[in-house]
Amino acid sequence: MDKQAFFDGQVFDAYRWFGAHIENQSVIFRVFAPNAAKITVTGAFNSWKEDALQQDGRSGFWSVSVPGAQVGQFYKYRIYAQDGTVTEHCDPYGFAMELRPGCCSVITDLSAYTFTDADWMAARTASPAAPVNIYELHLGSWLQDATDQNGWYRYDTIADRLIPYLREHGFTHVEFLPLSEHPFDGSWGYQNTGFFAPTSRYGTPAQLKALIDRLHHAGIGAIMDFVPVHFAVDSYGLARFDGTPLYEYPHADVGESEWGSYNFIHSRREVRCFLQSAANYWLEEFHFDGLRMDAVSRLIYWQGDPARGVNGDTLEFLKNLNRGLKERHPTALLIAEDSTTYPGVTHPIDADGLGFDYKWDLGWMHDTLCYFQTPPEERPQHRDQLLFSMQYFSNEQYLLPFSHDEVVHGKAAIVQKMWGADLTDKYAQARALYLYMFTHPGKKLNFMGNELGLLTEWNEAAALDHSFEHGPFHTFFCTLGQVYRAHPALHCDYETDNFRWIEPQDGAPCVFAWERCGGGERLLAVCNLSDQAQPFSAAPPSVRLLLHTDWTRFGGGTKETDPLFFNISDNISISLPKFSAVLLQIDA
Repeated sequence: MDKQAFFDGQVFDAYRWFGAHIENQSVIFRVFAPNAAKITVTGAFNSWKEDALQQDGRSGFWSVSVPGAQVGQFYKYRIYAQDGTVTEHCDPYGFAMELRPGCCSVITDLSAYTFTDADWMAARTASPAAPVNIYELHLGSWLQDATDQNGWYRYDTIADRLIPYLREHGFTHVEFLPLSEHPFDGSWGYQNTGFFAPTSRYGTPAQLKALIDRLHHAGIGAIMDFVPVHFAVDSYGLARFDGTPLYEYPHADVGESEWGSYNFIHSRREVRCFLQSAANYWLEEFHFDGLRMDAVSRLIYWQGDPARGVNGDTLEFLKNLNRGLKERHPTALLIAEDSTTYPGVTHPIDADGLGFDYKWDLGWMHDTLCYFQTPPEERPQHRDQLLFSMQYFSNEQYLLPFSHDEVVHGKAAIVQKMWGADLTDKYAQARALYLYMFTHPGKKLNFMGNELGLLTEWNEAAALDHSFEHGPFHTFFCTLGQVYRAHPALHCDYETDNFRWIEPQDGAPCVFAWERCGGGERLLAVCNLSDQAQPFSAAPPSVRLLLHTDWTRFGGGTKETDPLFFNISDNISISLPKFSAVLLQIDA
C-alpha cells in the first residue's frame, strides 16, 4: 500500500494491507494506531498471550508476523494508550468476527470462495433506463429456521427459499439491511463494529459470497446497506481506538449521533481511506451490485441539520468516495438515502453533483402516504399531494421507497395506514396505491412484508408472517411486479417526454390519470381514489387492459370477464369502482 496515498485520503483497498493476512505458514497482523504507546495481538495461536507489534518509525503503521496462526482462530488487539490505560479491540479491518456477545476477530481466508458469475458481472448495467424494483430485506426476520436456536438461516441455505420468491415477484434486486458485524440485534445492523466483517449471525464470508453468486445466476442483483456516518460506541470497536478519538470527533456536539453512536470524522484522511476501502471491499470481494448509503443528509449538513450549514469535509469525502467507486465499478449502483433538498445528489461530480445513481424520494413517500390516510371527503383539497412530485421528478434520478422505517415504531404496516376501518376498503386503497407507485416515474423499493399486505408492524425479533403468502393482495403484488418488468415504458423514468398528466374530462378531483411512454410503447394509468364509482373519459380509443386492481382474484369485486369500457366513440369511457386503478396499453 502507498502510505503517502493513505495519508492523502486516496486509498480504496487498505484492507489488502491492514487486517490479518495469511503469508506462507504465518499470519501477518497490521493495524493503524498513530497515538498508541504499544500494541500486542492475542489469540488462540499464542494461548491468549501477547505478541508485540512493531511500529514502522513513527508512521502509526504497526505489524507483526505470527508463525503457526491459522484460519478460523480468534484474535484481538491489546492497545496500550499513552496515558497508561489498556483496552482490547477487535480488528478494524478484520474480515470476520465471532457471534455476539463475543467480540473477537477471526482469521479469514478471503480466497476461500471462487465466484462463477462472470457473465452476470460483464452484462450488469447501471443504465437509468433499466428496470429497478428492489426488495429490502432484514435477513434475520424474513424467514426463521426452527433448527437454529436463534432462528437464523445461513446465507447460502436461505437462497433456496429466497431466490424463487424474488423471481415470483419480478424483483430485480434484493437490498440487505447492513450485513456488517454489529453487537445489538435491535440496531438492525446500522451500528457497526466490523465494517469488513459479514455478520456471523448468518454464517461465514464464503457463505455470503455463495448467496450472492446464486442470486446472480438467477438474474437478481444484490445491494448492501452501507453506513458511512457513524459506528457503535462499544469499547472493543472503533471508539477511542488508540487511546484517543481516532475515528470519531473529539467533541460531543458533533461527535455523538441521535442514535447513541459516534460520528465518523471525515476530515481525517485516514478515516476516509477506511470508509472508502470498506465500501470498495463489499463491491470487489463480495460482488455486490450496489450500495445504499445510509443517512446521507448527515454527510451533507452538520448533524443533518440544514440550519447548521453544509459540511464541506463530508461533501468532499462523498465526492471522492463516489468518484473512486465508479472508476473501479462503473456498473454498480450508488444509492443515497437523503431526505434533504440539497441539489445535484444524482448529478455528475464534474457538474458539481455528488455522483449517486439514485436518490430516495422521501418527499414523495411522505406526501403519498399522507394522502392515502386522508378521509375521502377531504381528498379533493389534498390533490396536490399526488401531483406535486410530477413537477420535480426529472430534477434527480429518484427512487420511490416504502422502506423499513415506514412500518416500525408505531407507524403501522402499509395496509394499516390506509384510511378507514373496513379491511376491504383498506386493501382496495393499498392496491391502488401500489399501481400508482409502479407507474409513477422513479425506481421502486419495498420493504419485506409490504408485498404480503400484512396487518402488523415489522418486528426484527420475529419471523415475517408468511401465512399471507398467495392471498389476494399477495397475488396482486406479484402480478404488478411482473407487469412492471415486462413494460419498458415503466423503466423510462427521468425524461420529461416519458410522462404526461391527463386531466379528467369530468373534473373528478379524486381521479388521476397519466401516460407513460418509452421503449416503443405507451401506457395509460387511471386511479379512482374516491369512495364512489367514477367515470373516466379520454382519447385514444384503441387500448388494451393490462391490470385492474379490482379484479376478484386480487380481492376486488370486478370479474375479469366484465366489460370495462361502457362507451367507445372517438375516446374511451371507463367506469372505475371506488378505490380502484387500471393500467392500459395504448395501441399504436
